[in-house]
Amino acid sequence: MRLTAQEEYGLRCLLQVAREPGGFLTITEIAGREGLSAPYVAKLMRVLREAGLVESIRGQKGGFRLALRPDQVNLGHVLRCLDGSLYSKDFCKRYTGIEESCAHDSDCSVRALWTVLDHAVQQVLMKMSLKSLLCHEEELDFWVKSHPGASAGNREINAIEEAG
Repeated sequence: MRLTAQEEYGLRCLLQVAREPGGFLTITEIAGREGLSAPYVAKLMRVLREAGLVESIRGQKGGFRLALRPDQVNLGHVLRCLDGSLYSKDFCKRYTGIEESCAHDSDCSVRALWTVLDHAVQQVLMKMSLKSLLCHEEELDFWVKSHPGASAGNREINAIEEAG
């Protein structure tokens, strides 16, 4: 499980565009605000554009703007477009030790744990929109603590605890 730089920076670039009152930001403006290189921001914005999350307009007054309203942009979808899920199917193939395949390939309780955690995280992300992130950190913290989706995965974790 991991959050990649592409997911972190891509989401931050998308937020910059969403926060822009004029609607359009250039790659240079986004890069400057986020402390990233312009070529890297160009790559991230291309991914976001191909996913239909932003649109680009050429010309002197052009740049990038959201393709949808912030409340229509699902965070789970954003992160999947940027780099996939936290726990990927090829995870076990990357951690085989000195063997060709994992010693626990046929029965692995650790793999089940990562799957449950990924499912819980995905449930929360699917309930949140980009609009959720346009508030102050304190407001979002309150939302997470009070929102029913914040406890997503509790059933799965309780079932595992009871089975053990």
